[in-house]
Amino acid sequence: MPPTTAKPPSQMTRRPPTVAIVDDDPAVCGSLKFSLELEGYAVRTYADAAEFLHAGDFASCDCFVIDQRMPGMTGMELITDLRDRKVQTPAILLISHPNAAVSARATKAGITVVEKPLLGNMLADRIREVCQKAD
Repeated sequence: MPPTTAKPPSQMTRRPPTVAIVDDDPAVCGSLKFSLELEGYAVRTYADAAEFLHAGDFASCDCFVIDQRMPGMTGMELITDLRDRKVQTPAILLISHPNAAVSARATKAGITVVEKPLLGNMLADRIREVCQKAD
């Protein structure tokens, strides 16, 4: 019987990165889920901050993609709440109407900002970047 050898790291199967999308627009959630799954990500969607916070499964996520404009709690408020809970998972803030104050606050907090409309692979590229920085 031949000896068994461990697979080299390049051949080991690794779970796909998990992305949580928090956006109150079901069409945006659906299209982002579809396109990111095509890129190889596992994707969970949440309709608002309250639903996301209630789910509480932050540790299994590799990246949060959070819309700034949502009812009840803005994206920045949600990210601040997560940081107060000591959740340090990388976050990307989606902004449809850029605002200098929000952009400056996000930059100061080390949060990547991506403007809507999302063009090409811009979001997938930013997710890849923030996940690589976190490794």
